[in-house]
Amino acid sequence: MRFWTWAVAGLLVLAGPARAAAPEIRIQDVIDFYRVYDAGGGVPSAAALQGYLDHGSDGLRQFVDLRHLSGESLAAAIEKHPRMFADAKTCLDVLPAVKRRLAQALPRLGQLYPPAQFPPITILVGQGNTGGTTSASGVLVGLEALCGASWMDPNPEDRFVHLVAHEYVHVQQPAARAEPEHPTLLFPTLIEGGAEFLAELISGDVGYVRLKNWARGREKEIEIQFAADQDKTDLKAWLYNGVGTDDRPGDLAYWVGYRIAKAFYVHAKDKRQAIARILTIDAGTAKAFLADSGWTPGMSLPEKVPLPK
Repeated sequence: MRFWTWAVAGLLVLAGPARAAAPEIRIQDVIDFYRVYDAGGGVPSAAALQGYLDHGSDGLRQFVDLRHLSGESLAAAIEKHPRMFADAKTCLDVLPAVKRRLAQALPRLGQLYPPAQFPPITILVGQGNTGGTTSASGVLVGLEALCGASWMDPNPEDRFVHLVAHEYVHVQQPAARAEPEHPTLLFPTLIEGGAEFLAELISGDVGYVRLKNWARGREKEIEIQFAADQDKTDLKAWLYNGVGTDDRPGDLAYWVGYRIAKAFYVHAKDKRQAIARILTIDAGTAKAFLADSGWTPGMSLPEKVPLPK
């Protein structure tokens, strides 16, 4: 995903088979941030915040480079959005449950797809513009941004679990690491939709619950529009376009791609092979995948599908 719609950094380089049944989930950066934040009475100095960044984990240091974060920029973000950082502290309470649920959900990726990789998950505090991304250190989650994204899912515990599951699917997708310069709409739709479908399969629901709920009953109308636009290189009506409005929420292609991936899985005789193909879609195979999925605009699909035996 990208920027506020959860950017994939394209830097993850891992080799060899999966070595862990479940990834390590690191939250020390969040604890360190709020120690500095509380010591500063909710308005910590740029110098104090720079100390938080300088002494952070490998994941935080890579996040600093990815998002050009500094003590000064973080202090400015806190000054501009004080409520966001104050409210984000409440999400500390859900992290133990999030860790427990992810410890159950994420190993299913290895069971379903043996080449799966399990880099660590680092939960940190940034400057409000990234909920989830990937780097050479694994999956990075911005507590303050994701805690404030109630439009994705009103339940913060569910939101963290399903978003991390979505990002963890991106870790397994080679095509998510190097986006083409001018992709047609179909390709990133299948990458994001595949991550949504497999996140639901392993964690119980999609990351963008709002889209699934909003689109119910509008399937045919939306998907006819998508089919007409699938070869366009202008993505802004469908992807990476923010929260959107009540009349048309942003990132609707995530939901369309989810439906296409689900259709492929439902119609496949070999479900494990279907999962492998969903994970290895690239720009050159996107059209063939769509054709093989059996998807048609507005088609009926089951609400939930079982894990393969």
